Amino acid sequence: MVQGAPMAQDSDDDDDFDQRLSFEIIPDAHDCEEQALGWFSYLEEHLQFPFQAECVAQRATSPLRLGERVDVVGLPSGDVCEHGMFVNIRWQDRVLAVPLAQLAGVATDEQAEQAIRDWHTWVDRGYEL
Repeated sequence: MVQGAPMAQDSDDDDDFDQRLSFEIIPDAHDCEEQALGWFSYLEEHLQFPFQAECVAQRATSPLRLGERVDVVGLPSGDVCEHGMFVNIRWQDRVLAVPLAQLAGVATDEQAEQAIRDWHTWVDRGYEL
């Protein structure tokens, strides 16, 4: 995996993502800790809780199954998000933090949809915190 800010891509969507990344998500971030803080703040500002999400990727470290729908109720503490972005979900009568990369919003507003898509793009490009 590659650490640090990504290089620009050719498509308009990639250009828009790169603009948001450079000017809104992680402006002036010089290390992984600053990038994590930038992402956490961006998600905190753009996600409106609670919202429903669907599991789009299984993870060995998560109990969610493909297609499973969950209620996303908030962000965990910042220390949970030092190496990746997580969200808190209601799961079996408790709150559990799962990777945002394994979820897609269901009927979310445009801001939330964009923020989730931005994190997926970061992960899909192979970048890490």
